[in-house]
Amino acid sequence: MFYRNYDESSSHVSVTAMTMDVRAVLEFAAVTRGLSLILQAVFNAVIPDHDAEAFRPPRAEEPLYLDSAVEWLLGGLSHWDAEHFLFIAERGYLYEHNFAFFPLLPIILRGLAETLLWPLSGWLSVRGRLLVAVALGNSALFLLSVVALYALSRIVLQDRRLALLSSLLYCITPANVFMTAGYSESLFAALTFGGLFLLEKGFTFRACLTLSIATATRSNGLVNIGFLLYLPSLQAICQIRVYRMTTKGYRKVFHYIWAVVRVLLTSLLGTAIIALPFCAFQYYGYRTFCTPSVSLERIPPALLSLAEVKGYRVPDENGPPPLWCMRPLPLLYSHIQDVYWDVGFLRYFELKQIPNFLLALPMATLGIMAAYAYFQANPEMCLRLGLWETGASKGLDKPTPGLFNSRVFVYIVHSTVLLLFGTLCMHVQVLTRFLASSSPVPFWISAHLLLLNEPLLHRRKTSNPNVQLQADSRNRYRHTPQNPIIALLPHFKSCSPTTQSILGYFLSYWVLGLVLHCNFLPWT
Repeated sequence: MFYRNYDESSSHVSVTAMTMDVRAVLEFAAVTRGLSLILQAVFNAVIPDHDAEAFRPPRAEEPLYLDSAVEWLLGGLSHWDAEHFLFIAERGYLYEHNFAFFPLLPIILRGLAETLLWPLSGWLSVRGRLLVAVALGNSALFLLSVVALYALSRIVLQDRRLALLSSLLYCITPANVFMTAGYSESLFAALTFGGLFLLEKGFTFRACLTLSIATATRSNGLVNIGFLLYLPSLQAICQIRVYRMTTKGYRKVFHYIWAVVRVLLTSLLGTAIIALPFCAFQYYGYRTFCTPSVSLERIPPALLSLAEVKGYRVPDENGPPPLWCMRPLPLLYSHIQDVYWDVGFLRYFELKQIPNFLLALPMATLGIMAAYAYFQANPEMCLRLGLWETGASKGLDKPTPGLFNSRVFVYIVHSTVLLLFGTLCMHVQVLTRFLASSSPVPFWISAHLLLLNEPLLHRRKTSNPNVQLQADSRNRYRHTPQNPIIALLPHFKSCSPTTQSILGYFLSYWVLGLVLHCNFLPWT
């Protein structure tokens, strides 16, 4: 048994246990980040790069002394879409299709290259420093996302062992390579999980600011508006219930009206804050291409030549504006997804895409299982949209611990919406990293299934998921960390089929992503 007994009656023990949980998760996350960086360097060096038709702009500078070494060590982090982020960080938004990639990550990478890594400018070019910034920045952001996920899981699930195991599984996420390479997944996950934690704690304004920054990272940050509309409404309903029992007469009516007005104001203002970065970025794109102030002569010849060969549009004050500028709602992002990536409803449903559907099937299965299991456990609550419960003794402020408590409802809905949209309207193979960086549900359902089906993880009601506490002669506690994931691996063959399936999926995708993505081979 990998769970040790302890007494949670002491608040000191509880706080200490949480600290130990965070420490254990951070240590595991740091180990997995280090292994990811090492393995991508090895795989990139041993396996020849595939000659893919990917975005490969010409280098802006002559290489300096350490550039070749950094390229050898970290070059695998710059492949596929990571090349776009690096190009934007180095050159800005030059090509029209660059606007599919939102600006926060390039800003952070360029900021690191020009500040923390500036002393290396004599030995490393801007690109070399950007690669180092990717390795350092995404590793730090991933650690932040782990802590944010653990905090969010604790407050929503109200189950320490489930929160811990979910966070440990997140450390070996199937989207691992995208959390390590020059992608925005780690940044978006840290901001999303952190913002939702703040929202759950009642810090609405700070949550809106955090989720707004997440929208400056990825477009699907707009979906987080749903949490802002739902959670304050849930809180208002709880308050109205309290007012109904504690106040009388006109005061009750006043409280009702004030609760509704506050929800409306919070929703409108919060929605505007979260959507503002997306709108500002689209306006910037509109001004860049629909009212350009740049002539072709000011664009470096090598980059202009690449645009001519590949058919990339560049801003030209002497040329006609693109057709999308004439639309009633001229959204550059929608135009890019339609024209450059061929993204649209059911467009990916072709026989030749069956391998990509199979690649995304495990993540989709987890999402479907979570939605089905939650509905089976709470059919009436789901039909009431989780907004109220029947019975005077039931309250939304004290949900039953675990995956099926009422606070999880909105996260199940969010995950299901992302799953449906990703399956029907996107390149389906990106579903793995799309869900893994946006929703905690895949990790919650995986941890729930492990605890439900793995005998080695069964424990008594008073057991601790990762710590053995022993009182010494001075009434202090000694803590012996236990990582259930690492503890399960030596017993993998004797584990339950559920454990073998979940850990097999997580670990195989964790490694395969490094092998394939870092050598320009297709992946999720």
